[in-house]
This record gives sequence, C-alpha cells and structure tokens, in this order.
Amino acid sequence: MKTDLTKTLAISGQSGLYTYLAQARNGAIVQSLVDGKKSCFPATSKMTALEDISIYTEDEEVKLKEVFLRMHEHLKEEDAPSAKSSAEELKALFEQVLPEYDRDRFYVSHMKKVVEWYNFIKKYASFDFVNPEEETAAQETSGEGTDKE
Repeated sequence: MKTDLTKTLAISGQSGLYTYLAQARNGAIVQSLVDGKKSCFPATSKMTALEDISIYTEDEEVKLKEVFLRMHEHLKEEDAPSAKSSAEELKALFEQVLPEYDRDRFYVSHMKKVVEWYNFIKKYASFDFVNPEEETAAQETSGEGTDKE
C-alpha cells in the first residue's frame, strides 16, 4: 500500500506518526501508525503533514519525501540510526545522503526527528509514496485509451 505523506502527520508533543482520517467538530481524527489506535486531537494541536516538510540545503530546500528516498537508497534494508544516536553518527548519515544540507539551519534535533520518522515509515508503512501529480493525471485520463480485460 502506498504511503500518502499529505495525510501522514507529526503531532507536536506526541511520539510516532499518525494518519489523518477525518475532520472532527473541534479538531482532527487520526490513527496511530504504530498501534492503529484512533484519537481525536483538538484544532489547537500543532499537526504537520510530512508532505509539507523540507530540509534546508545550501542552494534550496529538499522535500522530506526526497530525503526519505535517498535514505532508503543508501540504507537499503537497514534501519536508520536511532534518534538517540550520537550527533556525529547522525551528521555522518546526512553527509552521505544529503551532502548539501545547510549545516547552519538543519540541526541535530531536526536530524533526530527525520531518522525517527524514517524508521516509523520503514516499519509501519512503505517508501512507495503517493505522488499527487501522478494521481491527478491518472484521474484526468482514466478511461481514455485503456483496455480493461
């Protein structure tokens, strides 16, 4: 099953990742990727879709999805280092997968979140991401020129 980063949320003050399910009267209903439990968080909670996160580099910003794909290509089937790993180990990983990362604006605390999210996606979802552009194009052309058997 494809992972939709537009619906995969990091919620401030909560560990793990959540999938957005529905809007509630005063917040959002989400489901934990880890244990599948559903919860309702108030609208005042800081919820960020992973699709909206980018990493600063020397020239531009790189979408988190691209960073995850580079990490997956580099690590193969291995887990990323733990978020509790040393700063040197985390920096070494990012120097290999994103050598152009901005050393003044991409902090070790950010690296810890990225490796933690990477490991959650590796264990509970997949690196086969939904591509919004492809999905839109497929919807526009569905039924045109396709033979179904």
